[in-house]
Amino acid sequence: MNDTVAQTADAQQSYYNKHVFCCMNERDAGHPRGCCLEKGGAELRAYMKDRARDLKLKRVRINQAGCLDRCELGPTMVIYPEGIWYTYSTKEDVDEILQTHFVEGRVVARLLLQPEEKKARQ
Repeated sequence: MNDTVAQTADAQQSYYNKHVFCCMNERDAGHPRGCCLEKGGAELRAYMKDRARDLKLKRVRINQAGCLDRCELGPTMVIYPEGIWYTYSTKEDVDEILQTHFVEGRVVARLLLQPEEKKARQ
């Protein structure tokens, strides 16, 4: 990477400290993999945005995303720049992710997804 590209990349990375992509994929009713939207993804993302504001988290962006290809584990999110993937299903899960990952800087191990994980958790 030349200096100009590296400097531009550094400037871009500093715009947000954390960028969250929450899956909002919607599949047809009855699809065997399900979808994050039918599992409460939209409501939980809205809650996460509100709570992040309440916590006064700075330079954090919480976006919706199309399919993240883990719908059977959903709702799912990925947080950059770390590339950490979580599954979450309750407001309490969202609160734990915000407090532990964003405020304390630690991973929420019980909600982590692994790249090779495809089947639903028990």
